[in-house]
Amino acid sequence: MTQLHYLTDKLRFPEGPIAMADGSVIVVEIERGTLSRVSRDGEIGVIASPGGGPNGAAIGPDGCCYVCNNGGFNWNESQDGLRPTGKADDHSGGRIEKIDLQTGEVTRLYDRAQNGPLSAPNDIVFDRTGGFWFTDTGAGGHRAIDRGGIYYGRPDGSAITEALFPMLQPNGIGLSPDETELYVAETVTGRLWAFDIESPGKIIRKPWPSPNGGRLVASLPGYRLFDSLAIDADGNIVVATIYEGGITVISPAGEILEDIPLPDRFVTNICFGGPDNQTAYITLSQSGRLASMRWSVAGLRLNF
Repeated sequence: MTQLHYLTDKLRFPEGPIAMADGSVIVVEIERGTLSRVSRDGEIGVIASPGGGPNGAAIGPDGCCYVCNNGGFNWNESQDGLRPTGKADDHSGGRIEKIDLQTGEVTRLYDRAQNGPLSAPNDIVFDRTGGFWFTDTGAGGHRAIDRGGIYYGRPDGSAITEALFPMLQPNGIGLSPDETELYVAETVTGRLWAFDIESPGKIIRKPWPSPNGGRLVASLPGYRLFDSLAIDADGNIVVATIYEGGITVISPAGEILEDIPLPDRFVTNICFGGPDNQTAYITLSQSGRLASMRWSVAGLRLNF
């Protein structure tokens, strides 16, 4: 691994990085309530202001950006930076939004599924058919927390399916290279799960004693909780960790291949870009930084 290069330190709790072909990186700024673009020279431009808590983001088959909006957090700001402190007092409701990158137009696609309203959508990945899997972490207050789940939607707003419920704060989500397995990281348990996919939107559940129908891939020692993730070209799961902030690379068999500490308690996400897809872009959210570094393995190319 090479040294970190900081593109900017002026973001308001960035997440959901997307490396673009022109060398810019699209991020959400959760506290600011925006979808923003960071240019190669570190300039920040606002694409859209959906409000609430824009979180995970991905480019869809139509070239628009699809955003998981968690509805918003309360915040604590200190000399160490920003950190979320639970569900916003003015929580605006969880939803999936489609944002036109040219005009900034925001369209609400989904705010509920067949069993009720969405709580706090978090992370998203598109499959090769053009549909998307996403996690709903569940909004947490002072005395109660919603349980979360896994959902599947079509980008035209025509269908949404609750694929799996419940989980304990499902966060990062990604697909194996052959798209037969779905990887989901639970934050509060610090566990990485794999789910067998039968067809788009349908999971084959493993029997008890699996608590959720998944296969436990790995968990980490210490106070390292999982946030969002990406997949590399070798099929390994590259997970961002918080509190003990860093990036951990885990094989599909659960072997810890690399463990890279980083200088932020809220290392929330990673994506890959550059001509050979071997530049990692990492959000160091508490300090408001977007960093890049040369990665040892190319990232798995996304479908769109």
